[in-house]
Amino acid sequence: MTTPAETTSTTRPTPTTPLRIGLLGTGPWARNTQAPALAAHPGVELSGVWGRRAEAAEELAAAHGTRAYTGDAGIDALLEASDAVAFALPPDIQAPLAVRAAEAGCHLLMDKPVATTVEGARAVADAAAKAGVASVVFCTLRFAPETSAWIAEQTAVDGWFTARAQWLGSLYAEGSASEYADSPWRREKGGLWDVGPHALSVLIPVLGEVEQLTAARGPADTTHLILRHTTGASSTVTLGLSAPPAAAGMDIELRGEHGTAAIPDWDGAEAAFRGAVDALAEAVRTGVPHACDARFGLRLTELLAEAEAQADRT
Repeated sequence: MTTPAETTSTTRPTPTTPLRIGLLGTGPWARNTQAPALAAHPGVELSGVWGRRAEAAEELAAAHGTRAYTGDAGIDALLEASDAVAFALPPDIQAPLAVRAAEAGCHLLMDKPVATTVEGARAVADAAAKAGVASVVFCTLRFAPETSAWIAEQTAVDGWFTARAQWLGSLYAEGSASEYADSPWRREKGGLWDVGPHALSVLIPVLGEVEQLTAARGPADTTHLILRHTTGASSTVTLGLSAPPAAAGMDIELRGEHGTAAIPDWDGAEAAFRGAVDALAEAVRTGVPHACDARFGLRLTELLAEAEAQADRT
């Protein structure tokens, strides 16, 4: 068990709108999704952008009419200027900075996975709990309007027998020119860690907590999971980033006493991120933790780490 460092909580009073949210990160995800969503959100003031490269921070901040921060001192300055922080950083850089932000009294809007080690994810969850700050982990399907409504609808239905989830990207397929393929952590950890949180974040609320997991490797970075849930239902999951373009796609299907249900299409990551911002603001306002919070992020990391260990043994 990892014990968080002894710190004095500096939780700030519940802020009024607009909620001041700073952005940590300047890569493609920040440029394409988070910065535009935060800058356009009517209940948010984008309080600044921090980046490891000063020129990238300055460019992104200028594009959205806010201030750029860089360096270690810049992190502290942005935390001081913010009620909350959003992260667009590799998971194992995100985790210690999330602990630092929580200890500074900032609410947390994190990307998935929270960390790629159980210890790192537990440190974040413990720090958020100790500081009394709200947290949300941005698992896209939990916050896109179309899919979040579908998940809530299926969670209210009893009698699911089994489910099948596939998320196959072609990020590393021959000829791919995606800028996201340049991410070192994503290339190292593969589809299990990149898109696995999305699939699990749908299956767990509908079918119940995972009580048994089996994992095996497929072609390239593909991983196959078999899950047994506390409701008695089972599910299978296929995850990867190296599928041929013609084979790429995402689908989740449930089967049970009332027939079948397939997850609907959804309209992009920016709308989903706005939903995550709304969820964080609601948690800040009410003090009621969101179901997809840092503690849930820890559970996802535990499952992914177990799956990785099993798959490496096969």
